[in-house]
Amino acid sequence: MYPFFRMAKAFWSIRKAPELGLFETHVSRHRCWPWDIDMMMELNNGRTLTLLDLGRIPLAHRLGLLRVLKAEKWGLTMAGVTVRYRRRIRTFEAFTMKSRLVCWDDRFTYLEQCMINSSGEVANHALYRAAVTDKNGIVGTERLAKALGNVGVSPPIPDWINAWIEAEATRPWPPMQD
Repeated sequence: MYPFFRMAKAFWSIRKAPELGLFETHVSRHRCWPWDIDMMMELNNGRTLTLLDLGRIPLAHRLGLLRVLKAEKWGLTMAGVTVRYRRRIRTFEAFTMKSRLVCWDDRFTYLEQCMINSSGEVANHALYRAAVTDKNGIVGTERLAKALGNVGVSPPIPDWINAWIEAEATRPWPPMQD
């Protein structure tokens, strides 16, 4: 089940937080509850993706994106993700999540998030590709940046993100059609 109450708590906790600059990091604190775990008594990999919403959506709020989406009647969709898992987060363990916008190209924004366990080690790291949409499809990021009050250009796309973009471009779509 989606963590609606946790999302409400996440929004409550940032109600007085200042807006963030476009490339600033949103930091939030969470706990791994029994309904988040797998048979190994640690944070389930699929649940990790759901819990990352608890950082990404408040980040969008603090950047002013949710306000723009509502005003323009735009939607937000995740167009891809890659996750690297390295350390465990155990049942009842507190962890910190960091979320930030890294860059954009003409169609997508690229965000990174990580969870840091109670020992201070990065447990996982995710790279998301997100798109803003309207009734005609994807809204160009130049239009999005202007709506957010940024008339500048994206920072250079880091090599590791560019490599992922290039690898994704070679991936067959639709998959497994035989």
